[in-house]
Amino acid sequence: MIVGIDLGTTNSLVGVFDGGFVSLIADEAGQRLTPSVVHFPVEGVPLVGRPAQRLRVLSPERTVFSSKRFMGRRVGEEAAQMPYQLVGNKGAPVMFGLGDNRVAPENVAAEILRKLKQDAERALGESVTKAVVTVPAYFNDAQRGATKLAGELAGLDVVRILNEPTAAALAYGMDRRPESTRIAVYDFGGGTFDVSILELQGGVFQVLSTNGNTRLGGDDIDSALVDYVETQLGLSVSTPTARARLLEALVAAKHSLSEAEEVSVSLPFLDGLDSPEVLLSRTVLEIVARPWVEKTRGHCLRALSDAHLKVEDIAEVILVGGSTRMPLVRQFVAEVFQREPDCSRNPDEAVAEGAALQGAILDGKLQNVVLLDVTPLSLGIETFGGLMNVILPRNSTIPCKAGEMFTNALPGQRSMLVRVLQGERELADANWELGRFEIPFTPLPKGQARVGVQFEIDANGILKVLARDTTTGKEQVVDMRSAVDVSDEAVEKMLEDALEHAFDDMNQRAFTEAKLKAQEMLPSVAKALGLAGDSLDADERERIERGVRDVQDALRGEGAELLKRSVAELDDATQRLAAVLMERAMRR
Repeated sequence: MIVGIDLGTTNSLVGVFDGGFVSLIADEAGQRLTPSVVHFPVEGVPLVGRPAQRLRVLSPERTVFSSKRFMGRRVGEEAAQMPYQLVGNKGAPVMFGLGDNRVAPENVAAEILRKLKQDAERALGESVTKAVVTVPAYFNDAQRGATKLAGELAGLDVVRILNEPTAAALAYGMDRRPESTRIAVYDFGGGTFDVSILELQGGVFQVLSTNGNTRLGGDDIDSALVDYVETQLGLSVSTPTARARLLEALVAAKHSLSEAEEVSVSLPFLDGLDSPEVLLSRTVLEIVARPWVEKTRGHCLRALSDAHLKVEDIAEVILVGGSTRMPLVRQFVAEVFQREPDCSRNPDEAVAEGAALQGAILDGKLQNVVLLDVTPLSLGIETFGGLMNVILPRNSTIPCKAGEMFTNALPGQRSMLVRVLQGERELADANWELGRFEIPFTPLPKGQARVGVQFEIDANGILKVLARDTTTGKEQVVDMRSAVDVSDEAVEKMLEDALEHAFDDMNQRAFTEAKLKAQEMLPSVAKALGLAGDSLDADERERIERGVRDVQDALRGEGAELLKRSVAELDDATQRLAAVLMERAMRR
């Protein structure tokens, strides 16, 4: 039996499709939601879920929560916000410092997955070894690879990494719509946000576009609420335990304010002496939360733009993630998409239900449903001149495979450096390097070697790159899944920069391509003039030499159009010269 698991930032769930419907599995206490919290005691085995949640206040420095935000990441901006320690220099792989031990985020996730596996085995009465695990649609290769590794550490064969919005659409029963329907899935969870636009027709789910930020979620609203209360009350919460208590009380108040207009928060002996009490209203909460909710607007608009759709083309909007329980979020979504969102499903459970359905599809228990996800950023390699050659464009439907043939840029070249890039800029150095490797080939004259480069993204979104010398058959296959590590802020900045610098980038690309052509052409023209001798009259020779000077002058500038025009004029001026040399060669 293949179980479906929603490995969430705040809570995790496990479900299974059995007897014609999805069952979400409860733990020993009868709770379906398992808090994504792990406590690492000084001695003994880690505690997971509610027992760990209770120790979050008593022993915050040894209790890890929101670890999903660090999956496949490096030490970054959240370090100051966490009561537990992030060890290592900024930019190094994230490790949690728990006393004398160092624990990786994958190990924390593995403890959560192991707990869910045990709950499922107890409920089903059989061994569970296979699972579909969901991730945010905007998770990159490193984050997906870390999730898969966590499953392996927990004793699970992760048969599919499934994007959360796609899972949610399955749970909402969108596969049962007979007509073609376009929907938006707005997924605002505890630690991540993404939005996806899907087209559904006859059981086929095709993701048209996806956008998001894996460092934006309810956790940010919680932190902002703590800062607000500290400022308003003039509190100085200096100890991790006091801050953990304050955070726990305010999170509970936030949940209550989804129904109530105001709530009283009591904090007995918060600092050991004073016992402050706060009257928190929904209005105040919405003032604090609005900047974070507003950040999702740009992602929604970009997703629509990437799908080449307008708001009125969207038939339904479905909500996923605990943060969508807030009335502010539901009002905001209605405003952005100009329609009331569908709130018919439990937003905490929809993703796990969809994962269980995907498990049933893979297991052959559900027929006539196909899921087609997309890759969120373009992938390619650097070519001669420092340009990015896109092999798999952004929003390509996965699984997918594409390749191109490349040749040697220099005579006698013995190898080609394959530099794998991810991004949306025209110039290689403006994109992110996922990795690099060399493929050797037989030295040949310029332009005669042939190297095939193929990119393949599997159903889990993991990238593999193959390079093969077509002459010798020698090849290299490199798995890039743990090579990329970029923040979502950087992803967003790249998309914005690509838009802002589109004209300059295209001009630079056009200039570089014209420059390469000119640099190849000038020596050839000089050699041809020497071979022509007196076959050209003075006017023809002067026209060609003038064209050469124009190209040389244009090369010293940065104008692509001038250089292209100069190269074209020189090409036109040398037409008779080429014909003369060709005729002479044929006579020989």
